[in-house]
Amino acid sequence: MCTVPTKRFGRRCALKLGALVALASLEACSSGSSASPTGTVGASPTSGPAVSPTTASTGVATTVAPSAAATSGTGSVVASGRPATTAAASSVTTGTRPATVANTAGGNRPNIILINTDDLDTKSLPVMPKLKALMTDQGTTFPNYFVNVSLCCPSRSALLRGQYAHNNEVLTNQNPNGGYAHVHALGIENSTIATWLQAAGYRTALMGKYLNGYPASVADTFVPPGWTEWYSPVAGNAYSEYNYKLNENGKVVAYGKKPEDYLTDVIANKATDFIKRSASDPAPFFLYLPTYAPHGPATPGPKYENAFPDAKAPRSPAYNEQDVADKPQWVQTMPSLSAKQQTTIDELYRKRIQSLQSVDDLIENVINTLKGVGKLDNTYIIFTSDNGFHLGEHRETSGKQAPYEEDIRLPLIVRGPGVAAAKSVEPLVGNVDFAPTFAQWAGATVPDFVDGRSFTPLLSGGAADAWRQTFLIAHYTTESRRSNLPAATGVPPRRQPTPGGSAAASTTASGVPETDEEAAAVGRGIPEFHGLRAKDYVYIEYATKERELYDLAKDPYELQNIAKTANPALLTQLSARLGDLQKASGATFRTAEAQPMPPLVS
Repeated sequence: MCTVPTKRFGRRCALKLGALVALASLEACSSGSSASPTGTVGASPTSGPAVSPTTASTGVATTVAPSAAATSGTGSVVASGRPATTAAASSVTTGTRPATVANTAGGNRPNIILINTDDLDTKSLPVMPKLKALMTDQGTTFPNYFVNVSLCCPSRSALLRGQYAHNNEVLTNQNPNGGYAHVHALGIENSTIATWLQAAGYRTALMGKYLNGYPASVADTFVPPGWTEWYSPVAGNAYSEYNYKLNENGKVVAYGKKPEDYLTDVIANKATDFIKRSASDPAPFFLYLPTYAPHGPATPGPKYENAFPDAKAPRSPAYNEQDVADKPQWVQTMPSLSAKQQTTIDELYRKRIQSLQSVDDLIENVINTLKGVGKLDNTYIIFTSDNGFHLGEHRETSGKQAPYEEDIRLPLIVRGPGVAAAKSVEPLVGNVDFAPTFAQWAGATVPDFVDGRSFTPLLSGGAADAWRQTFLIAHYTTESRRSNLPAATGVPPRRQPTPGGSAAASTTASGVPETDEEAAAVGRGIPEFHGLRAKDYVYIEYATKERELYDLAKDPYELQNIAKTANPALLTQLSARLGDLQKASGATFRTAEAQPMPPLVS
């Protein structure tokens, strides 16, 4: 277990001998449609027929192989291996007991589908009319949904485990304190929402992006524990949506550049095939659909390459902020956006919303297929993102990882049995809450290490007792606190950011290239920070000793940092509260975050 942190910006933790034994055991087992929309932003794309789902076989066994139709596009098998359908392991590095099954016999347990986009910001939602019609209007929206760390691998790890980054030790996207090799070495995969639900009798499937760097340190055919079916890129250029290779249940299948190889559509077709094959299976299912869109380069689908020709990135009051004298040094050193930079921002925004049209189609296809097989009424569907995204706010060109609303506040929409339609729920929820929520729906008991809480009570129309009053946010660097576990071997280091902080390309061990947002953040000089996002204000402490405090009720665009003029007693209270949360985990954390926050005095 990790030792209790004694300093906010400098903790180390050691792995127990038992965890190393479990790791060795794991390593031993691992061998093995519309017409293109036009017009300006805010206009709905022209509706059209949905992409036809592939014809599927009707196998009913839990470990049944997908039908040939599920391999859409021009994929060809290039390697093979035995699919892994390992159930939950008995223990894991940072847990005290495994998930146990509660009330799994009988009943009509719901199916669960999680659609997790990559780098989706809330300001892009108006260009997704199918999302609005099929999710927002039919479900409940959480306008105060946040992520602990606005970066892919830490955010996705928190989702799978229900733990904040300071407890699961996945802090960045790369070695030595993040990325897939680090996750795998820590043994985190032995106990996730996938293993808990599979142990509870669910068929589980992942189709899309897993964790950054996968499958570094393991074979391309490796399927992590807990997944009954598995389709995830292991090589090529999945971020470009073409020319990639998928690990399909232990077989590596290559996809090319043809229209039918477009990755978001391939994921959609595999999802509809899985749902149709589940029609006659009495077991409930958990289907995880993490798309690459709209992550850069934000390649649009074939039908949408000319969509939104006149669109420009939204210009909120925070866009190209004129006076940044109140901001920390890393913001003050950035000049105002040039005309060229603003043109580049607009071009990226157009590509992002073009790529989102295929995600909109995926949502429609999934829901139509559920309806067609009679499973819609007993299926929870969740739509969200792993990170937010800024486009010009506070002088930042494009990216994430900043402590501002554009990066930490994300979309979350839920529809399903008993969920109110066209409703908005205000309490603070976060990515650590998915795992315990899904476990409650499935009848599985979560392990003691889980920090999050089930938001099911919020969906039923009632207020949850002792709900959280603040949410912990953070940003780490590769020099941030890390475990004593040696850095995973065989993983190439990423390139350093180019002068000026522009993103440099990098390649994982599997050959899957990524836009190095992490290096770009280092180039921008974002120091490690930790903060509290309360109901109507946000407080941030940097490793540089700088602070930020924003009254979001009066200043929703975070233009005036009031840390220097705030009551010193308030700052002392907030700093102590932040320190307490960073020492806490599990039930202790939930108790601490539910304590009333001090009122903001500006």
